[in-house]
Amino acid sequence: MSETTRPRRSALLCAAVLASTALLATACSSSGSSSSGDAGSSAGSAKITLTVGDFGTFGYKEAGLFDAYMAAHPNITIKEDTTTGEADYWTALQTHLSGGGLDDVQALEVGRIALATSDALSNSFEDLSKVKGVNKGDYLPWKWQQATTQDGRTIGLGTDVGPMAICYRQDLFQQAGLPADPAAVTALWAGDWAKFVQVGKEYQAKAPKGTFFMDSATGMFNGVVSSSTSQYYKGGKLDYKNSPSVKTAWDLAMQADAAGESAGLKEFDTPWQTAFANSSFATTVCPSWQQANIQKFSGDANSGKWNIAQAPAAGNWGGSFLAVPSAGKHKAEAEALVAWLTAPEQQAKVFQKVGNIPSNQGAYSLTAVTDFKNPYIGPNAPTGQIFSTAAKAIQPAETGPHAGDLQSDFSNGILLVEQNHKSATDAWNTTVQQIDSSVQ
Repeated sequence: MSETTRPRRSALLCAAVLASTALLATACSSSGSSSSGDAGSSAGSAKITLTVGDFGTFGYKEAGLFDAYMAAHPNITIKEDTTTGEADYWTALQTHLSGGGLDDVQALEVGRIALATSDALSNSFEDLSKVKGVNKGDYLPWKWQQATTQDGRTIGLGTDVGPMAICYRQDLFQQAGLPADPAAVTALWAGDWAKFVQVGKEYQAKAPKGTFFMDSATGMFNGVVSSSTSQYYKGGKLDYKNSPSVKTAWDLAMQADAAGESAGLKEFDTPWQTAFANSSFATTVCPSWQQANIQKFSGDANSGKWNIAQAPAAGNWGGSFLAVPSAGKHKAEAEALVAWLTAPEQQAKVFQKVGNIPSNQGAYSLTAVTDFKNPYIGPNAPTGQIFSTAAKAIQPAETGPHAGDLQSDFSNGILLVEQNHKSATDAWNTTVQQIDSSVQ
């Protein structure tokens, strides 16, 4: 999940046998830490309300999961407390951690997880590795590790990951003389983000009037950095000035801007949203969660015009976790809900509905994922295979406590060039000054 960017497992046998009955399946994954009986059972329990704090589109409501859980647990009412922007959500969460007002379940974005697992904040959340039915081996190893503290406590269960693809307008590609088939498009830039920029130059040479190859060079910048094992930190210390991926990403972003390939839009802002409907650009770096944005903002008129290809390199951009605050009033029940929401079957339903690729490896063998084709984006493209293949190819990278802030700072720096027409040197220096004055 992201600004838009989910794993229990009591036993595979239990899920396989009981998946057809929501009530029984939930009972398989109930928390063992409840002091008032089985948290996975509604019989004889007092009525309670569980609040789930999240941001963007986690897909639980859209996939009908909250309704299914409440139907199986008549004593539980679930209310979702959603904030559109992750930055605003994180600011509010930090305030609530110190002053009260926490939800029973709180989402954590991957760019914040290193800070959440730090000594300063980790004791604010329960250790979910001890919840009945939660098994470390069910998760992508690097995803589990991201939410694990130095003393071995796992404070969040992975919801989704952000394996990247490239979503593209096949009709605009054809008009520019480029291939439109996903396999052929993948071959254009396979293995090299520099090839992606070169394809952009070819597109612009014959571009349909008023269109650009990419929505924003910031998206490509994040894609390049996210596909490297060396990003903003090294050995726990800020090292972005020496990072080869940051340097490469910046240089390619500047090349794309100089070649007129980028529409220069700020991702997630209203003009960016409107540009989807206006068919203003031909590609967007496409973590799995981006599919929901494309469909939402492109609208019915552009259904079937988008397609999807592999990114130049496998990488992770986005993804989130669900955590249970230690100050919560209904911790056992919240843990049981988190375990159920993040089980493979539920993650597969979210993927089908909004495109968030599961972080639980068990979901990758489900036909709901492997055989899935997005009816809106590339109805003939093997969407599930593209994203699950990319997810399994991701190499772990050190994120650091302020990775999300650094991503925002560099995006703003690139926008100084794209929108304010600053030189690449001036924009870099401004970005460095901003980071060094605010991020330690």
